[in-house]
Amino acid sequence: MAAKESTMLALGTKAPDFDLPDFNGKRVKLADFKNSKGLVVAFICAHCPFVKHVRAKFAAFAREYQAQGIAVVAIASNDLVAFPQDGPAGMADEAKTVDYTFPYLLDENQVIAKAYQAACTPDFFLFDGQQRLFYRGQFDSSRPNNNVPVTGEDLRRAAAALLSGGSAPAEQRPSIGCNIKWKPGNEPAYA
Repeated sequence: MAAKESTMLALGTKAPDFDLPDFNGKRVKLADFKNSKGLVVAFICAHCPFVKHVRAKFAAFAREYQAQGIAVVAIASNDLVAFPQDGPAGMADEAKTVDYTFPYLLDENQVIAKAYQAACTPDFFLFDGQQRLFYRGQFDSSRPNNNVPVTGEDLRRAAAALLSGGSAPAEQRPSIGCNIKWKPGNEPAYA
């Protein structure tokens, strides 16, 4: 299992716009979250062992923080020719299995992953109420093979700071996961 670090998009960056279908074809836009206290955008996929490792705790995080006004959306951007299991059927199965309460969107042409400079799965971005980047990086320090419990500590700390009107965490560590599976010839320069 090869590991790739996230690119750490600059804090304060305005959330790149998106208008994507979920696994049932329903369109979801960035503007749908304009009244939220914050927005988590997570790049995930159905097959990645790093995502499988954190997904139950991420689903619990989402339920907890959605109740406090932070919206959550997940985006799958992998090449569906090479990884068909990451397409709508696999996404629907994953959402049902883990009880995702947030939109799970398909970025089939990979334009949105590039706009966010997403590099791996999972890759987490937390935007404030003005949709400016407040946190980017890891869910926590747990990995599938390091025996550290999955807590969501890093993303939780950032979300709590955002809700309390505090400053962005000074230390923000990159997420580590499987690289996004780019379509041949579609790899961004940062990949």
